[in-house]
Order: sequence, then C-alpha cells, then structure tokens
Amino acid sequence: MSGIAAILKNWGFYITGSDTSESENVQILRQKDIKVTIGHNLEDVANSDVVVFSAAIKQDDPEMLEAKKLNIPTVERADFLGELTRCYKDTICISGTHGKTTTTSMISLCFIDSLRDPSIQVGAFLKPINGNYLVGNSEDFIIEACEYVESFLKFSPKAEVVLNIDNDHLDYFKTFENIKNAFVKYVKLLPKDGILITNGDDLNCLDLINHINCKYITYGINNKNTDFYAENIVFDDDGFACFDVYYKKEFWANIKLSVPGIHNVSNALACIALCTSYNIDKDIIKSSLLKFTGAHRRFEYKGKIKGIASVYDDYGHHPTEVLAVEKALENKKYNESWVVFQPHTYSRTKNLLDDFAKALLNFDHIILLDIYAAREQNTYSISSKDLADKIISLGKDAKYIPNFDECASFIKSNVNKNDIVVTLGAGTVTNLGSMLVD
Repeated sequence: MSGIAAILKNWGFYITGSDTSESENVQILRQKDIKVTIGHNLEDVANSDVVVFSAAIKQDDPEMLEAKKLNIPTVERADFLGELTRCYKDTICISGTHGKTTTTSMISLCFIDSLRDPSIQVGAFLKPINGNYLVGNSEDFIIEACEYVESFLKFSPKAEVVLNIDNDHLDYFKTFENIKNAFVKYVKLLPKDGILITNGDDLNCLDLINHINCKYITYGINNKNTDFYAENIVFDDDGFACFDVYYKKEFWANIKLSVPGIHNVSNALACIALCTSYNIDKDIIKSSLLKFTGAHRRFEYKGKIKGIASVYDDYGHHPTEVLAVEKALENKKYNESWVVFQPHTYSRTKNLLDDFAKALLNFDHIILLDIYAAREQNTYSISSKDLADKIISLGKDAKYIPNFDECASFIKSNVNKNDIVVTLGAGTVTNLGSMLVD
C-alpha cells in the first residue's frame, strides 16, 4: 500500500491514508508529504475520487462504509497494482512458491546499479532502498507477484520469472492441479514480445513453456540442458556459494554470493537470466550479486546469545523453505543447530503436517511455538503439539514451548559455544530474536 501511495504521489496525485498504528512505513510516507491518519478519517474519504484498500480491510470498516455511502469507487490493492502495471512499458513480475522476495531483491539491485532507475515493489525491507519500495522514473517496474488467491492474474507483465511451483495455499487452491493451472493462466498473460524466465530443475515450471508464444530462457543447477546453469559450486565457512555459470554450454562468469544456501544459487541464476535479457552488463550483475546480503528475515543474522551462539531469523513457513534453511545451515561451520518453528496458519499445518515433521528432523534441537493463525480460525482441530508428537514418533525429540519468555529462557540456559539458533516462520516468531541476543 505504501509503495502504491509513493508512486501516485510522484505522479502528482493528492494522496491521504489511514492505518491502525504508527510505524516506520507511516513515518516515511509523511516525509514524502503524504498525510496518514492513525485511526479513521471520514473527511479525507469524502474528499477522495477513489479509495484503495488492502485485503486486510473488512467491508464494514467505517471508511469503506463512508465511501459506499457517498458512491466513491473502492478498489482492492491487487486490482489497483494491476492498473499500475499497465502504466509501465516494462513490468517485470517475479513469482513462484518460494524465493520471490530474494530474487526480486537481487534483480532490483542489478537494475539500480546499472542506472536504469526502476520502480520497485518487494515483499520485505531491502537495505539498499531503505524500504520495501522504490519510486523511479523509467519504464521498468519490478514487482513481486504472489499466486495466493490468483492475485498475479491481475497484472500485465512484459517479463515473468517463475522460480518454482509447489504445494501451498491449499486453503484457497484445494489441489496442486489448481495451483499449476493458475501458473498456466499467469504465463499466458505475456505478450508476444515478452519473455519468460523459468526453472529448468522444476518439471512443472518447464511445462509452462508449452503455454506461451513468446521468448523464454531456462536456468538450472541439476538440469544442464538449460540456457544458464551452474557448475563447480563450493561454499565458504559462512555457507556462501561460489560457482561458475555457463550460458549455452559456454563459460559465462564466476559468481560469488553473500547469502547462504544452494537455493540462493538457483535464485541468482534466475536473476542472471532476467538481467542478461535486459542487456545489463555482466560485471554489474557480478558485483550486485556479491554485495547483496539478503532481504529482511531471509536467513538474517540477529546477533549472539551470551557471546557464544549465533541467532538467525528466517521467514520460511513451508516444508520446502524449512528444508532450504536446513540445507543452508549444512554449509556453515557450527557446533549444534537449534530451530524455533512457528507454524503459519492451521490449514497449512494440517495439510502438510507430515512434510513439516520430516523437514524439521535434521535440526539437532527442535522447539515449537503455537500456530500463528493469520487470517484463519482453528476449524481444523490442529495444534503445534500435534507436530511435536509427529516428530517424536519419527524418533527425534521435539519440545512444545508456547510461551516466548519460557522458550527464550530455555534456549539461553542450554546453548553451547558455536551453536546456531534459527527462529523460523512468517508470524511473531521474529520477535524472539531480540529476546535471545545480547
């Protein structure tokens, strides 16, 4: 919402807004001379030509009711963002079940460093732009395109990156087949002069090529029958990869990353494929990827416990993302690993219980917080204790500690020198980091 407001302000529109509480985002908007009310402001609504609302706003919200009473048009955020994508000649949409935020951030940095002056909307705080959006003055609009409730079908992309297609958001999609069909509809949005960048290691991504009539580029780690692929991957003590990139079977460049894990090698390949299609200089891509240290809550270093154990925080809330974090850990040097996992939504926990249990098994110490409900009510008769019991049934100890203070105290009392603690999940588990570190 704040990114949309900033773009419209830059185009000369008069913008007002409201929010439930003060935040850094609100302060930044005010610095841009955008009026933000904490609470409700019916007068500002009455003076508006259109009211844009986020999906979190209920229809009985006082400002929504005022807009309806006065016959002022109301537009949901994703629909309005779709309208914005049609105002740019080059809207670049990054999608997939996992890795969207990181890959959008990598691509954004390359475009900024090549002086293309892009506009950007990304799903996390990104240090180089000091926020989650940037307002540029070129025709490039780089956005994270989420598949949930098929909102990405509202956009008009010139280029698409599809990182992977996995089983998620089953509360909406119901079946994996429906997820795949949503991505098929999504790639069909590409114009004839558009381009699709897709993951050659994912068969469902490769199938998308059969549904387009524009140019495409493939990339992969395991699949060498792709346009871009990685060879000779090695990791340093921080788990950061160094690897050779080949393009059309010819050596292209040696790439060094400053974010951990094999999954980020794949994300970097997607970035390289997209950026080369936009003729961004190879040396700029190399230097931008090297200086990218991660987006907020993507294996983010938080500090140390008692000066002896390191704490990292990650947004991962799907079994595939849990496995990616665990694999990234494998490439680091440490004593023992701890995970504090907060499942996200009852439906996801219920549908993927066995997969979550298996994904968590490789951590040395497993602690589970209560499920973060997000948008749901617990009509699924599921709790984090069920997940703990499932892990225990697979032969590994797991502790269910719902109280944050007790959890922090338990960890502080039991960590040893050179241990690594990861707080994991898309909810309030991120607050645990500041309770743990000195």
